[in-house]
Amino acid sequence: MNKDLTVGKPQRVLIMFTLPLFASVIFQQLYSIADSVIAGKYAGENALAAVGASYPITMIFMAVAFGCQIGCSVVISRYFGAKDYETTKTCISTTLIAGFVLSSLLTIAGIVFSSPLMKLVNTPENIFSDGNLYLKIYTGGFVFLFIYNVTTGIFNSLGDSKTPLIFLIFSSLGNIVLDAVFVIVFKWGVAGVAWATFIAQGAACVLSVLVLLLRIRGMKTNRKPKIFSMHELGAISKVAIPSVLQQSFVSVGNMFIQGLVNSYGSSVIAGYSAAIKLNTFAITSFATLGNGISSFTAQNIGARKPERVNKGYKTETIFALIIAAVFFVAYFFFCKPLLSLFMNKESTQLAIDTGISFMRITAPFYFFVCIKLVSDGVLRGGECIAQFMTTTFTDLIMRVVLAFIFSGIWGAVGIWYSWPGSWIAGTALSVIFYKTGKWKRNFS
Repeated sequence: MNKDLTVGKPQRVLIMFTLPLFASVIFQQLYSIADSVIAGKYAGENALAAVGASYPITMIFMAVAFGCQIGCSVVISRYFGAKDYETTKTCISTTLIAGFVLSSLLTIAGIVFSSPLMKLVNTPENIFSDGNLYLKIYTGGFVFLFIYNVTTGIFNSLGDSKTPLIFLIFSSLGNIVLDAVFVIVFKWGVAGVAWATFIAQGAACVLSVLVLLLRIRGMKTNRKPKIFSMHELGAISKVAIPSVLQQSFVSVGNMFIQGLVNSYGSSVIAGYSAAIKLNTFAITSFATLGNGISSFTAQNIGARKPERVNKGYKTETIFALIIAAVFFVAYFFFCKPLLSLFMNKESTQLAIDTGISFMRITAPFYFFVCIKLVSDGVLRGGECIAQFMTTTFTDLIMRVVLAFIFSGIWGAVGIWYSWPGSWIAGTALSVIFYKTGKWKRNFS
């Protein structure tokens, strides 16, 4: 059901909207982690390293999908909050058409250029073939991943965070079952992990589009809306393009770091791959809270109720800090048993030690980055794109620079120290930009 986020007690409305989003993250990361767990346990350390080596490249493709999701979500939320359902429907159909064309082109590019991209991140020879195969299959299904993420953003912009959760549960459980069948039973190794994701995402994509089309048919308008509008595509692109660039630059920065990690060999890559999967679980959880308050902010700005956003921001920040505390305790004190999920008895001690050092260095600073991502959510919802990009680029540039400096001093462990420094700087900027209030003055 579509949900108007501009009425009712802000704190309760936002929490009820955010909880399904957070549950979605749990299931999304569940199958992402399952990929690596099954690869590491049943296909070996090299398979885990192969999947991990291609991870920053796959994140570039995800960056495009996520950036477009942000663009359509912010704009559609604003029109929906203003009760302009005709333009809302035009924006939705325009997004789906443009998204299909863009994702199809990127799918072709990913298949063609997978090998050069794997070479670009200094993938070791002993895992290059498996990593390249995984990347080809993954990017082959990118059109499904892209459209699914965009439809999720559209549902969220309509105030419906429950429907995407249902599809995600279906996709996640299906992915895990297929992982087990393809890798454990059929012994397909890395290819089995990739095909499981391909099939599960494809099914979720088709179902989500069908339900979305049925949903928007129920939105009553005085006139028949346009199927495609260049004007609305421009409005969406105004938010989406900077978001795509921001997300892509982050992924490119991660590629530089991955290339640095790859220079230390497959055991360090395997340990880092396991740790970064766990870390991504935490960061994605915080980012999802930011996505929730983006839709909340955009709807309330569209309804000219910016005062509700301040109350929502305080609520979401407290929620984020509670979640950060849970991740800190789990990752700092129980990192070894969590990392052991990804390893088998042949895994080297170096791989295990690598993962432990990463988790214990980064986990205490989740209390900073969670505040940054919630603050970023308000900036996005208020279309303060320049400020939003500034906070992210500061985080990214500092992380890459510090990684190269610190690795020259402390070796591989020095790379992990780049995360805390960049998070603190980015958080300070995000909070300052939120406090200036430009996000609400844009529409006053």
